[in-house]
Amino acid sequence: MARTPSNMVTLGTKAPKFELHNTVDDILYSSEQLFSKNGTVVMFICNHCPFVIHVIDEIVSISENYKENISFVAISSNDVINYPDDSPELMKKFAVNKNFSFPYLFDETQEVAKSFDAACTPDFFLYNNESKLVYRGQMDDSRPGNGIPVTGNDLKSALDNLIKNKEISADQKPSIGCNIKWK
Repeated sequence: MARTPSNMVTLGTKAPKFELHNTVDDILYSSEQLFSKNGTVVMFICNHCPFVIHVIDEIVSISENYKENISFVAISSNDVINYPDDSPELMKKFAVNKNFSFPYLFDETQEVAKSFDAACTPDFFLYNNESKLVYRGQMDDSRPGNGIPVTGNDLKSALDNLIKNKEISADQKPSIGCNIKWK
Protein backbone atom coordinates (compact mmCIF):
# COMPACT_ATOMS: atom_id res chain seq x y z
CA MET A 1 0.00 0.00 0.00
CA ALA A 2 1.56 3.26 -1.12
CA ARG A 3 1.06 6.09 1.36
CA THR A 4 0.67 9.23 -0.73
CA PRO A 5 -0.29 12.52 0.98
CA SER A 6 -2.69 14.97 -0.58
CA ASN A 7 -1.30 18.16 -2.03
CA MET A 8 -2.22 21.01 0.27
CA VAL A 9 -3.75 23.34 -2.31
CA THR A 10 -3.82 27.00 -1.23
CA LEU A 11 -6.92 27.86 0.77
CA GLY A 12 -9.14 30.33 -1.07
CA THR A 13 -8.40 28.73 -4.45
CA LYS A 14 -11.46 28.78 -6.72
CA ALA A 15 -12.92 25.37 -7.62
CA PRO A 16 -12.13 24.27 -11.15
CA LYS A 17 -15.08 23.91 -13.52
CA PHE A 18 -15.74 20.51 -15.05
CA GLU A 19 -18.24 18.23 -16.79
CA LEU A 20 -18.23 14.50 -16.11
CA HIS A 21 -20.58 11.53 -16.45
CA ASN A 22 -22.14 10.06 -13.35
CA THR A 23 -21.58 6.30 -13.52
CA VAL A 24 -24.84 5.56 -11.68
CA ASP A 25 -27.34 7.34 -13.96
CA ASP A 26 -25.07 7.99 -16.98
CA ILE A 27 -25.95 11.69 -16.95
CA LEU A 28 -23.37 14.36 -17.78
CA TYR A 29 -23.10 16.81 -14.88
CA SER A 30 -21.35 20.14 -14.72
CA SER A 31 -19.75 21.57 -11.62
CA GLU A 32 -22.31 24.39 -11.78
CA GLN A 33 -25.10 21.82 -11.39
CA LEU A 34 -23.36 19.97 -8.57
CA PHE A 35 -22.08 22.78 -6.38
CA SER A 36 -24.62 23.94 -3.78
CA LYS A 37 -25.35 27.44 -2.54
CA ASN A 38 -23.99 26.55 0.93
CA GLY A 39 -20.91 24.47 0.17
CA THR A 40 -19.62 21.40 -1.62
CA VAL A 41 -17.32 18.50 -0.83
CA VAL A 42 -15.43 17.13 -3.82
CA MET A 43 -13.82 13.77 -3.03
CA PHE A 44 -11.41 11.82 -5.17
CA ILE A 45 -11.97 8.15 -4.42
CA CYS A 46 -11.85 4.82 -6.21
CA ASN A 47 -13.21 1.31 -5.77
CA HIS A 48 -10.12 -0.70 -4.93
CA CYS A 49 -7.98 1.50 -2.65
CA PRO A 50 -7.69 0.08 0.89
CA PHE A 51 -7.68 3.63 2.30
CA VAL A 52 -11.01 4.36 0.61
CA ILE A 53 -12.50 1.00 1.58
CA HIS A 54 -11.44 1.74 5.18
CA VAL A 55 -13.48 4.99 5.32
CA ILE A 56 -16.23 4.57 2.70
CA ASP A 57 -19.01 3.81 5.18
CA GLU A 58 -18.17 6.99 7.12
CA ILE A 59 -18.07 8.99 3.89
CA VAL A 60 -21.59 7.77 3.09
CA SER A 61 -22.74 8.53 6.65
CA ILE A 62 -21.29 12.05 6.60
CA SER A 63 -22.85 12.77 3.21
CA GLU A 64 -26.24 11.65 4.53
CA ASN A 65 -25.95 13.70 7.72
CA TYR A 66 -24.93 16.91 5.93
CA LYS A 67 -26.82 16.66 2.63
CA GLU A 68 -29.42 19.26 3.67
CA ASN A 69 -26.68 21.91 3.76
CA ILE A 70 -23.73 20.63 1.72
CA SER A 71 -23.52 18.83 -1.61
CA PHE A 72 -21.15 15.92 -2.09
CA VAL A 73 -19.47 14.75 -5.29
CA ALA A 74 -17.16 11.76 -5.70
CA ILE A 75 -14.77 11.46 -8.63
CA SER A 76 -12.61 8.55 -9.73
CA SER A 77 -9.70 9.48 -11.98
CA ASN A 78 -7.74 6.23 -11.98
CA ASP A 79 -6.38 4.66 -15.14
CA VAL A 80 -8.89 1.85 -15.76
CA ILE A 81 -6.72 0.10 -18.35
CA ASN A 82 -4.13 -0.80 -15.72
CA TYR A 83 -6.63 -0.79 -12.81
CA PRO A 84 -9.80 -2.42 -14.20
CA ASP A 85 -11.34 -2.64 -10.70
CA ASP A 86 -12.01 1.09 -11.08
CA SER A 87 -13.95 0.82 -14.37
CA PRO A 88 -17.16 2.85 -14.71
CA GLU A 89 -19.24 -0.36 -14.60
CA LEU A 90 -17.66 -1.34 -11.28
CA MET A 91 -17.90 2.25 -10.02
CA LYS A 92 -21.65 2.05 -10.54
CA LYS A 93 -21.82 -1.28 -8.71
CA PHE A 94 -19.72 0.12 -5.83
CA ALA A 95 -21.92 3.23 -5.55
CA VAL A 96 -25.13 1.20 -5.56
CA ASN A 97 -23.79 -1.35 -3.05
CA LYS A 98 -22.64 1.42 -0.69
CA ASN A 99 -25.85 3.46 -1.14
CA PHE A 100 -24.20 6.62 -2.42
CA SER A 101 -26.63 9.53 -2.32
CA PHE A 102 -24.13 11.61 -4.31
CA PRO A 103 -22.84 11.36 -7.87
CA TYR A 104 -19.84 9.13 -8.55
CA LEU A 105 -18.21 10.68 -11.60
CA PHE A 106 -15.64 9.16 -13.94
CA ASP A 107 -12.70 11.36 -14.95
CA GLU A 108 -11.46 9.32 -17.91
CA THR A 109 -8.98 11.94 -19.17
CA GLN A 110 -7.70 12.67 -15.64
CA GLU A 111 -7.91 16.38 -16.47
CA VAL A 112 -10.28 17.08 -13.58
CA ALA A 113 -7.96 15.47 -11.03
CA LYS A 114 -5.09 17.50 -12.44
CA SER A 115 -7.12 20.73 -12.28
CA PHE A 116 -7.88 20.10 -8.59
CA ASP A 117 -4.26 19.01 -7.95
CA ALA A 118 -5.64 15.79 -6.45
CA ALA A 119 -2.96 13.31 -5.47
CA CYS A 120 -4.46 10.40 -3.57
CA THR A 121 -7.57 8.43 -2.75
CA PRO A 122 -9.31 9.55 -0.67
CA ASP A 123 -8.64 13.25 -1.19
CA PHE A 124 -11.16 15.78 0.16
CA PHE A 125 -11.80 19.38 -0.95
CA LEU A 126 -14.45 21.53 0.77
CA TYR A 127 -15.63 24.68 -1.02
CA ASN A 128 -17.79 27.46 0.39
CA ASN A 129 -20.78 29.17 -1.24
CA GLU A 130 -18.41 31.16 -3.47
CA SER A 131 -16.68 27.94 -4.64
CA LYS A 132 -13.54 28.91 -2.73
CA LEU A 133 -11.49 26.22 -1.01
CA VAL A 134 -11.89 26.31 2.77
CA TYR A 135 -10.68 22.82 3.70
CA ARG A 136 -8.48 20.20 2.07
CA GLY A 137 -6.98 17.15 3.63
CA GLN A 138 -7.88 14.21 5.76
CA MET A 139 -11.22 12.96 6.98
CA ASP A 140 -9.64 11.92 10.29
CA ASP A 141 -6.52 10.24 11.72
CA SER A 142 -7.68 6.68 10.99
CA ARG A 143 -5.77 4.62 8.45
CA PRO A 144 -5.98 0.90 7.63
CA GLY A 145 -4.27 -1.02 10.41
CA ASN A 146 -3.46 1.90 12.73
CA GLY A 147 -6.18 1.00 15.27
CA ILE A 148 -7.64 4.52 15.35
CA PRO A 149 -11.43 4.49 14.91
CA VAL A 150 -12.94 6.07 11.80
CA THR A 151 -14.82 9.17 12.99
CA GLY A 152 -14.62 11.72 10.20
CA ASN A 153 -13.88 14.35 12.86
CA ASP A 154 -11.58 16.59 10.81
CA LEU A 155 -13.96 16.82 7.86
CA LYS A 156 -17.05 17.11 10.09
CA SER A 157 -15.47 19.94 12.07
CA ALA A 158 -14.82 21.84 8.84
CA LEU A 159 -18.36 21.15 7.64
CA ASP A 160 -19.88 22.29 10.96
CA ASN A 161 -17.84 25.50 10.93
CA LEU A 162 -18.79 26.23 7.33
CA ILE A 163 -22.49 25.72 8.06
CA LYS A 164 -22.30 27.89 11.19
CA ASN A 165 -20.33 30.56 9.33
CA LYS A 166 -17.39 30.13 11.70
CA GLU A 167 -13.74 30.27 10.79
CA ILE A 168 -12.21 26.98 9.68
CA SER A 169 -8.75 26.49 11.10
CA ALA A 170 -6.00 26.69 8.49
CA ASP A 171 -4.11 24.03 10.46
CA GLN A 172 -5.17 21.08 8.31
CA LYS A 173 -3.55 17.67 7.89
CA PRO A 174 -3.14 16.11 4.45
CA SER A 175 -5.11 13.02 3.61
CA ILE A 176 -3.08 9.86 3.14
CA GLY A 177 -4.02 7.22 0.62
CA CYS A 178 -3.12 5.40 -2.54
CA ASN A 179 -1.79 7.63 -5.28
CA ILE A 180 -4.10 8.39 -8.15
CA LYS A 181 -3.23 5.87 -10.86
CA TRP A 182 -2.04 8.14 -13.64
CA LYS A 183 -1.89 7.02 -17.27
